[in-house]
Amino acid sequence: MHLDAKCRRIELILSDVDGVLTDGTLAFDNQGIEIKRFHIRDGLGVRLWQRAGYRFGIITGRNSQIVKMRAEELGVEIVRQGVDSKLPVAREILEHLQLDMQQLCYIGDDLPDIPLIRAAGLGVAVSDAADEALDSADYTTQVAGGRGAARDVVELILRNQRRWDDLVQRFFSP
Repeated sequence: MHLDAKCRRIELILSDVDGVLTDGTLAFDNQGIEIKRFHIRDGLGVRLWQRAGYRFGIITGRNSQIVKMRAEELGVEIVRQGVDSKLPVAREILEHLQLDMQQLCYIGDDLPDIPLIRAAGLGVAVSDAADEALDSADYTTQVAGGRGAARDVVELILRNQRRWDDLVQRFFSP
């Protein structure tokens, strides 16, 4: 199936955090508090996706208060942290939302993401992902993780769904 046809089916985007929504760097201050950097364009991408009537969620292997805070700031209600095996968690989320795997886009960057990248209707790897993740993906982002990769995916899908122009029109009005 062609990329455009895969995009047209997507109603849910699930994403890893470290290496996708961040650049993958783990930084700690002198008190041992973890610091993460999120790209502002990813935040707008999530908001545009939600404005289109869709849901965005996070599945990550680590636990972080910062991820919880960023999700709350963006209105992301689907947040699963400390996940060892992401595919079964994604299946539970899909079942709860009454969606199937073909309606899911998953964005990942490393080995633990591969089963879900392969299973999703649209499996995505960020441009600086592990080679095995890149080989498993239907699409590779134009930018690296933490540099607007989620926005890249949102725009790709919404353009293929012919919804992008209407959603961004408000930014061009006085």
